[in-house]
Amino acid sequence: MSVTLRLMDMDLSVCKLSDARFADTGGGFFTLSVTGREVSFVCETSRAPAAALQSEKGFRAFEVMGQLDFSLTGIIAGITSALSKARVGVFVVSTFDTDYILVRDKKLEAAIDALVGAGYSVVQ
Repeated sequence: MSVTLRLMDMDLSVCKLSDARFADTGGGFFTLSVTGREVSFVCETSRAPAAALQSEKGFRAFEVMGQLDFSLTGIIAGITSALSKARVGVFVVSTFDTDYILVRDKKLEAAIDALVGAGYSVVQ
């Protein structure tokens, strides 16, 4: 299967919140994860809550293009393997239809080079 990744044109932050009510879910790109132990919020940096317990800014995201069927296997493994070989850490977010791979902005060029070198198409 040929996989195309789209580099999203936005700066992202990964935040740890004490309560989901602090997440600005009014629009734009965001994902909110709530478990029994934590609340994580990924959002455009301009919308990162001041009340965050911790906030890490400086992320960029690649969107796996197309709707991914649940029967598909190895897509994230292949992408993260290529990035791992280039020593690029990742933060992965999955939705019902697709996946997003976040990398630190300072590692963006290395990530693009690694992905293209591994045979992935990267579009902007």
